Amino acid sequence: MEDPFGSFLDMDAAEEIKQALQNSGAAAGVEKAQEYLEKQNKIPLNIGITGESGSGKSTFVNAFRGIDNRDERAAPTGCVETTSEVTPYPHPNYPNVTLWDLPGIGTVKFPADKYLQHVGFERFDFFIIISADRFRENDVKLALEIQRMGKKFYFVRSKIDHNLHDAERSQRDFNAERTLEQIKENCIQGLQNQGVKAPQVFLVSSFELQLYDFPALQDTLEKELPAHKRHALLLAMPTISHAIIEKKKQALQSKIKYYALWSAGVAAVPLPGLSVAVDIPILIINIIRYKLTFGLDDKSLQNLALRAGVTLDDLTAVMKSPLAAKEITKELVVNILSMSLSQGALMAGEEGSRFIPLFGIPVAMAFSFTSTYRALSTFLDMVAEDAQNVLTRALGLNTSV
Repeated sequence: MEDPFGSFLDMDAAEEIKQALQNSGAAAGVEKAQEYLEKQNKIPLNIGITGESGSGKSTFVNAFRGIDNRDERAAPTGCVETTSEVTPYPHPNYPNVTLWDLPGIGTVKFPADKYLQHVGFERFDFFIIISADRFRENDVKLALEIQRMGKKFYFVRSKIDHNLHDAERSQRDFNAERTLEQIKENCIQGLQNQGVKAPQVFLVSSFELQLYDFPALQDTLEKELPAHKRHALLLAMPTISHAIIEKKKQALQSKIKYYALWSAGVAAVPLPGLSVAVDIPILIINIIRYKLTFGLDDKSLQNLALRAGVTLDDLTAVMKSPLAAKEITKELVVNILSMSLSQGALMAGEEGSRFIPLFGIPVAMAFSFTSTYRALSTFLDMVAEDAQNVLTRALGLNTSV
C-alpha cells in the first residue's frame, strides 16, 4: 500500500519517522512525531532590546509582545531610565520567545566598553538598537562590537510619530513621505560615517506598529534568521497586517501533517473509540493555539479594541466561524465535524476498517491521517478568516491600530 504520510513530510523529519515506523512499529513513529512537535514548540529565541536610556526600549518590548503598557505583564515604562537590570520578558503565548529589556548603554552601571560582557552577549540571537532621535556614539560602539562578533543587529528609530508631528508643526511645505525618507537617510549616513557597514534602519512607532517600517522589520527578521528560529519568531510576531496573518497560517499549516501522523499512529491500536478519544483533544489543543497565534483570545482582542478605540463587541461581531466561541469544547468540535459528510465518512471508515484482518490497520491509519489533516486544515481556515475580518474591522474604524 502506498505510504499515506511520505508526500506530506519534510525530508529531514520524514526519514527518522519512517525508519521508526518500519523498524519499531506505529508506536515508535508516533513518538518521533511527538518529539518533533515538542522540539519545534520549545526552540528558544532570545532578542536583545538595547539603546540609550529613555529611547523607548520598554515600550517597544511591550508592543512586540502585543501587551499594553498598562498590563501587569508589561515592562515598566517612563520618562527616565526604568531598566536597571537585564530583564527577560517572555512572549505571553509563546514563552520560548523572549525579549530582553537591556539597561541603557553608557549608564554608570553599564559602561559602553563593557556593555556586552555585562548583559551576556552570547545568549542573544540578534539585537535591536533603539534610539528616540539620532544614533549616538554609544550606539555605534555597540553596533561595531556586535558586528565584530558576527551577530545580527538592527537600528530602530522609535517615536517616529512624534518626529513627524514636530516636523509638521515647523515646516510650511510639510510632506510626511519626504520627511520619513530624510530621517532614514540621515540615520544611515550618520552610521556609515562612523564605520557601521550597511546599517539597516527602521522607523517605528511602538503605538502604531502597522505604520511606517515595522512590517519591513518583520520581513527582514524573518528572512535573516536561521530556518529553525524563523518559525518561532513568525508565530510570536504581532498580528498587524493581512500579510502576517497569511504567513502565520502557512507556518501553522506546515505542522498539521505531524499531528495527523500522531493520529494515524493511535489508529493502529485496535481498541474501539481510542482514536476519537485522542483525536478530539488534538483538535482542541490546536484550535486554541490558532486563536492565540492570530490574537483572537480574550486578552489580545481586548488590547486590540483598546488600541483601535472601539468596543470588544465591534471586533467579535465580525468573527463568523463557530470557533469564535469563547470556550472550545469537545461538544463544539464534534458538532462542527458532524456537519461535514466527508469527515463523518472518514471517521466511520477508520473505526470500521481497524478490525479487518491484514489490511485493516494500514487502512485505518490512512483514514485517520486524512481525517485529522482535513479537520485541522478546515479549522485553521476558519480561524484565519476570523483574524482577517477582525483586523479589517479594526483598521477600518481607526488607522491607529
